[in-house]
Amino acid sequence: MNKSLKKFLVFGLALATTFISTNTLTGIPVSAGIANTQNSITAETLVKVKKGAALAPVGLTPVQLRKSYGLDQISNNGAGKTIAIVDAYGSPTIQSDLTAFCNQFGLPSANLTIAYPSGKPSTNGGWALETSMDVEWAHVVAPSANILLVVAKSASLTDLMTAEDYATSHGAVVVSNSWGASDFSASSYETHFQHAGVVYTASTGDNGAGVEWPAASPNVLAVGGTTLNVDSTGTYLGESGWSGSGGGTSAYFSRPAYQNNWTSIVGSKRGNPDISWDADPNSGVAVYDTTSYSGQTGWFQVGGTSLGAPCWAAMVALFDQNRATPYTSSDVMTKLYTAAGTTGSSGYNTYFHDVTSGTNTGYNALSGYDLVTGIGSPKADALVPYMTTAQ
Repeated sequence: MNKSLKKFLVFGLALATTFISTNTLTGIPVSAGIANTQNSITAETLVKVKKGAALAPVGLTPVQLRKSYGLDQISNNGAGKTIAIVDAYGSPTIQSDLTAFCNQFGLPSANLTIAYPSGKPSTNGGWALETSMDVEWAHVVAPSANILLVVAKSASLTDLMTAEDYATSHGAVVVSNSWGASDFSASSYETHFQHAGVVYTASTGDNGAGVEWPAASPNVLAVGGTTLNVDSTGTYLGESGWSGSGGGTSAYFSRPAYQNNWTSIVGSKRGNPDISWDADPNSGVAVYDTTSYSGQTGWFQVGGTSLGAPCWAAMVALFDQNRATPYTSSDVMTKLYTAAGTTGSSGYNTYFHDVTSGTNTGYNALSGYDLVTGIGSPKADALVPYMTTAQ
């Protein structure tokens, strides 16, 4: 890496338990979230301990989340489409954990393929939990889609980009990235995210205001985070911007044309996020993982913007299911921003939950687009049919 790339790659998982991972480049303990441009980094926890692993599910269930976003009202299920998920280290127990997750919640069996383009890695408990969340919840949103888990041998940029390219070249219509590095001049890496018929998603980070790459790329759908409020059945009661949601304007990437309606917010630079999903660990989801995490196995309640990246990737599979030609990243983002229109428009109110409260300590959620939640979260029962037929 050149001097401008003295970054430490980390992933955006936020847990209802304490999390500190080890950086594979330096051996320095780091937390999920923003990478540092210096030669050292201070370890920190993202979320205060809420509860350890449990014997029974804790957190939101698939029924609750699907109902809250209107997924229970549509017939699209992702059949015939492949969602690729790029994670470092993966999980040696993901096949059996996914089966147990499906059995617990009465979900159809998943078609999961695992690839190791750089060879099998060592086991990392934090990344194993990340992998479980990504795979299990992509399956919740698009239960008939194929899932291709592409495991990078380490969290280095070289290994992650190798995994990215493998996913692109092996049939995926969308590639999910629940990891990030500090915003940097990454123009030489943009070719990894520019392929016809493939959409790329990335979480925006879990440390509040600030921009991470690859979410900063104008060729990547950047997913921020909310606190989701539902009742016991999953009825949507409201959302607010999550305090950990990454957001802001890139120091390096210019504003893409699809954000031209929001120059008063983003100025001349690329704004993050584009859209949002539940992320607050306090409104987090149930995840099953039997690879030891901090000496614990079983059911965890998990959040972070890294939940939104695979879930929005699964949404793209739903969009593509009945389309003659699958979306490209720039196309899907143009269509999403077009659907929203401007603050208070009929399209905005029809297709999205406009999240208007909450802060990420640097920016406030507002009516219309903002640097905490982007456009907002989906009303899938209206948005999926629109995106399926949009030309």
